[in-house]
Amino acid sequence: MLQHTDEIARLIQSHEEGFALPREFYTSAEIYDRDIETYWNRSWLWVGHVSQIPEPGDYFLFDYGPESIIVVRDRDGEVRAHLNVCRHRGSRVCVEPEGNARLFVCPYHAWTFELSGKLRSGRAMGKDFDPGEYGLFPAHVIVFQGLILVCTADTPPPIQDGLRKLAPLCEPFGLENLKIAHKQVYPVPANWKLALENYLECYHCAPSHQEYAKSHTLKAPQDMEKLVEPLQRRSEGIGLPTVTLDQTGPNAPDLAADVYYRRYPLYEGYQTGSRDGTPLAPLLGSLSGFDGGATDVQLGPLNNFLIYSDHAVGYRFVPRGLQQTDIEVLWFVRGDAEEPKDYSTPDLTWLWHVTSLDDERIIRHNQEGVNSYHFRPGPLADMEWGINGFYETYLKMIRV
Repeated sequence: MLQHTDEIARLIQSHEEGFALPREFYTSAEIYDRDIETYWNRSWLWVGHVSQIPEPGDYFLFDYGPESIIVVRDRDGEVRAHLNVCRHRGSRVCVEPEGNARLFVCPYHAWTFELSGKLRSGRAMGKDFDPGEYGLFPAHVIVFQGLILVCTADTPPPIQDGLRKLAPLCEPFGLENLKIAHKQVYPVPANWKLALENYLECYHCAPSHQEYAKSHTLKAPQDMEKLVEPLQRRSEGIGLPTVTLDQTGPNAPDLAADVYYRRYPLYEGYQTGSRDGTPLAPLLGSLSGFDGGATDVQLGPLNNFLIYSDHAVGYRFVPRGLQQTDIEVLWFVRGDAEEPKDYSTPDLTWLWHVTSLDDERIIRHNQEGVNSYHFRPGPLADMEWGINGFYETYLKMIRV
């Protein structure tokens, strides 16, 4: 375990409930290392979609902090995940971000691994060497309606029951039949927690996101409340459930076993998250029309999705260093949709491109202020309730 555990314990103890975290949580290298070791490595991570690896041998890498995971479809068609660490002397085994492979061959000493992770050959290791002892370290994998979740912990968070409850709520969207229409990365010079916290609250939406605020009622709870009941009637009419599932933070059955689903209304005149409110792509799944709403979905504490009637958007806030984070945004459309006949990438991505540029700016300024030795945590607003839930899980996990 890391050194300086007494200092980390003191910092955790110093956090006042209902307030932001102390400065060191965003500026300390020891805290950052602890985050990766005890929070990221023990959480379910959304790494991709099955459409990225349709054939045996197809693989891609998912990297965060110092870690790298190989996600591959093996010869039997099963989705597997392996740590991208050679069992000889630790070299990266895969160095290309994606591709198709018959075998994984370490570029350093040519140890050769099957797609299953089993060591096929440790070159010139002697007669007493047992290759069965040196396969790639496996990671746990769950495929939820086409979304691939991976956890590197020995015992991952027990998220399966929450996913069973979530499954019928998401089924009408046909998530397993989506494809990635576009991916964009927005690097931000800030700690990953500031990026995630920004996503978990809409207190900032009205002053910081002018385009988003025109269409999404989350920026004004008083507006949203009066539009919920009419939305529910429309949602039922197109085949969407109207219940809310909240197993996050203190409501989660166990640490990092968070699952969330809620449909909320857009403003009148907006059928989807577009510039003018008009549809952007073919309807998802089994939906029969547009209800003028959007769905927030959370799988585990780190994986967030926004689903409209005609497209979905996935968000990741990937740590690259103490104060370097990649905001990764992926846009999904129905798997059989074709560009330009069915959708236009510039139109599809417009809203969350301009919103992510706003986020890069405000998160960057947030980090610059938090870096000041004069920073003192302030109280969280009622609209920042999601941050309180994140803190509750996060502080318990890094305390271990």
